[in-house]
Amino acid sequence: MKKRGSSKFIISCCAVIMALAIATAAWAISDAYKENIYNPGALKPIDSKLKVKMGQKALDFTLPAVGGGKIALSQYRGKKNVVLSFVPAAWTPVCSDQWPGYNIVRDMFEANEAILLGITVDNIPTLFSWTNQMGKLWFPVLSDFYPHGKVAQQYGILRTDGVAERAIFIIDKKGVIRYIDVHDINQRPSLEVLITELEKLK
Repeated sequence: MKKRGSSKFIISCCAVIMALAIATAAWAISDAYKENIYNPGALKPIDSKLKVKMGQKALDFTLPAVGGGKIALSQYRGKKNVVLSFVPAAWTPVCSDQWPGYNIVRDMFEANEAILLGITVDNIPTLFSWTNQMGKLWFPVLSDFYPHGKVAQQYGILRTDGVAERAIFIIDKKGVIRYIDVHDINQRPSLEVLITELEKLK
């Protein structure tokens, strides 16, 4: 028992260290192309009404991926835990820091048998250009462009200006929503909290 607790403590410490690392590493990535980043200024923190809740089955969807083809949420049923990371818009500061940061903790996702799906309402050409500038991302990036924001709307996170909230949903292998964070759109969600919530699925 003591050994198991100790391992858990070490994993948590690693998550904290990685979360601190992201604060500098991710900013360095966006600095490389900061001339192209559009800053919308401070926005209303949350501007939608959530339509799903923890404990219910996640709504299935199929969306086109930047890497080609289409990806359905249901294809991971019984195989992987899924983290949905909705971000508002390509070529904006916080979004351009958040996704590259997940590259740093890829091993943590794999250790928790999880796949990350990045989703925005941008179209494929925009996402292709943006993700190429950020550098290679290990996870699929999906376009909820047409019908515009349909998936975001179904989940209740489409804002009145037509972009998605900055939101995270953790879905277990059975397809059940186990964690929801509709975050302040102006801030990056805590990496430490995300890893902690994933570990709860073991």
